Amino acid sequence: MKKMDVVTFGETMILFNPHNSGALRYVHTFHKSIAGAESNVAIALARLGHSVGWFSRLGDDEFGRYVTSIIRGEGVDVSRIKVDKDNNTGLLFKERFAHTDPNIYYYRKESAASNFSPEDIDPDYIKRAKILHVTGITPALSKSARKATLEAIKIAKENGVLVSFDPNIRLKLWTIEEAKPVLLEMAKYADIIFPGIDEGRKLIGIEDPEEIAKYFQDLGASKVAVKLGKEGCYISDGQEGIYVEGYEVKKPEDSVGAGDGFAAGFLAGTLRNLSLKECGQWANGVGAMAILVHGDMEGFPTLNQLMEFIGKKDRIDR
Repeated sequence: MKKMDVVTFGETMILFNPHNSGALRYVHTFHKSIAGAESNVAIALARLGHSVGWFSRLGDDEFGRYVTSIIRGEGVDVSRIKVDKDNNTGLLFKERFAHTDPNIYYYRKESAASNFSPEDIDPDYIKRAKILHVTGITPALSKSARKATLEAIKIAKENGVLVSFDPNIRLKLWTIEEAKPVLLEMAKYADIIFPGIDEGRKLIGIEDPEEIAKYFQDLGASKVAVKLGKEGCYISDGQEGIYVEGYEVKKPEDSVGAGDGFAAGFLAGTLRNLSLKECGQWANGVGAMAILVHGDMEGFPTLNQLMEFIGKKDRIDR
């Protein structure tokens, strides 16, 4: 059975992006696309040339078929998707105002993805991966989704599959009091962790990047990449700790997807056995390119585009 570089799973929704700014009651036209942290990572890795699998629970509806078509079209294996005949695919709407991050409205109650359960996991599929990537969003969806996430991590650890974990705290889904014990439990089993400063503050009461990295390494992580926004990142593998400068984006279009791009860039570098600094450059580069365009995943680069953006290859315009 052929190995895959990364397997991931989680909720992907239909995103309606408004064509103009202002309160949604005054917006009449939208652009339809998809939004999901885990599928973002899968798509970004596929564009960088990696073999990736993603699965979820989707409604037996046109939106579910659209999600499947888009992700498959990006070169991601979707053969383990489960179709839910009783529940719909979730939706979200963005609301835009100038020079600020968009407001986001979710319509996911009793969605197909919120009914995700351990029965939706194929253990053999996870065993095929070099890395299993999980986020803190999936366990926040429901108790059954939480059980499924922990089951997937258990399967990975028992079969020598590295676990990559992005805490991705979503307080619209659960309170920090509910989230904290679950996410810290997941962190105990993670080999690679991607916390941000805000997540360090909320989960462990620490804001210093080096101390955040040390905390998670004491839990067992081999690599911690702390996201510092436009400043770049701090990365530690327990032996070496370095700051990697970010890339300037003078006119960001949409900040959503930057963290997912960061994780994908770092995992791509890790799979290629690059140095910590190079992994950080790839992570910062993909994250920066994600915010150059509207949409959650539309800005993720190919490997050639990434190399040009981070200055590893000359760009040819004509």
